[in-house]
Amino acid sequence: MAGRTAAVGSRALTTPADSSELTVVLADDHPVVRGGLRALLGSIDGIRVVGEASGGRDAVRETLLHRPLVLVIDLEMPDLDGVSATREVLASAPDTAVLVLTMFEDDESVFAAMRAGARGYILKGAAQDEIVRAVRCVAAGEAIFGPRIARRVAEWMARPRDAAARSPFPELTARELEVLDLIAAGMANPAIARRLQLAPKTISNHVSAIFVKLQVADRATAIVRARDAGLGRA
Repeated sequence: MAGRTAAVGSRALTTPADSSELTVVLADDHPVVRGGLRALLGSIDGIRVVGEASGGRDAVRETLLHRPLVLVIDLEMPDLDGVSATREVLASAPDTAVLVLTMFEDDESVFAAMRAGARGYILKGAAQDEIVRAVRCVAAGEAIFGPRIARRVAEWMARPRDAAARSPFPELTARELEVLDLIAAGMANPAIARRLQLAPKTISNHVSAIFVKLQVADRATAIVRARDAGLGRA
């Protein structure tokens, strides 16, 4: 790669290549988060940020352009979510390790990222040394999870194998079942979005998927079915 250029938005940060460096692309739609990560990783000897992205499509593009050792990516981003971006990246750049850095710790998000091929999953708010350690670990081919995520993985592994069969609506994903439970409790979409810390459009998409899978035409019918199954008691 040629001389250094400054990064703005999703533009590249390029410098002459050094095979001994641990190269990283950062993907997050919040400039403050990217700036903090860039400052943190840039202060560590042997680690160099070579690109940034503010959306999922940009994350894929920057990763394929720079072929970093590590892509650090959030899950909820514009135009392409982090799970889909991870899947696309690893299909074309399998040598890049993906580290998810996000605020979501629900089972669906964790295991969707793992199925897509992410090697690490840590939560925003993690200590700086934990983030640096995670970047180094995934670059070395190891799998790493933040303490709370590791606990969720352990709990999931300990569940009886027929747990899904005992679900009142096995056709729904874990997130969809969570949304349906809140619908049955009488919560509107904006309130559900705040509770689950998701975008309102994401909740709307989940609700539409629930209606299709349960073959119901409206919210009232979905509530009746959910309450009959014991949901919404909270």
